Amino acid sequence: MRVEEGWLTGVRKVVSPHCDLRPAEEKPSLLIIHNISLPPGQFGGPYIDQLFTGTLDPEAHPFFAEIHTLRVAAHCLIRRDGEIVQYVSFNDRAWHAGVSQWQGRERCNDFSIGIELEGTDTQPFTAAQYQSLVSVSELLISEYPISVENITGHSDVAPGRKTDPGPAFDWAGYRHALHAQP
Repeated sequence: MRVEEGWLTGVRKVVSPHCDLRPAEEKPSLLIIHNISLPPGQFGGPYIDQLFTGTLDPEAHPFFAEIHTLRVAAHCLIRRDGEIVQYVSFNDRAWHAGVSQWQGRERCNDFSIGIELEGTDTQPFTAAQYQSLVSVSELLISEYPISVENITGHSDVAPGRKTDPGPAFDWAGYRHALHAQP
């Protein structure tokens, strides 16, 4: 796997319209980790792809009536089995962080990459997800001006509004795996 023109090679690509150009000369320097499950607490199925492409059927589940008009997408999703799906080029601004701030800078979408893990705040993520996340993170660190210190959770850029990736995310194990990479 490598990055070519902002896209990962060898992963499933589902192009989202929920993105636009980054500000001129802005390179991603922050990695934000999220979690998502649709319907809440359920895994698998086509619903995350549909949400991120604006095709979610509001009749498919009662919860979808509340969210089907959202215009959101992360750059990537890592499913429970470790599959990586990319929706937006890393060179573009995905609409994933919303109202946000990191180290005094607002509008984190301008300078960040968002990765969703299929999961919830309270259920442990899988070993396959951590393996894929570490692989993608290492690649992003090598391609963009992102440091390990500039990897954070959605809850840290939008405190009080967001809670993901949540207490079930193993930050210590993830950071250890990043540092252990050759």
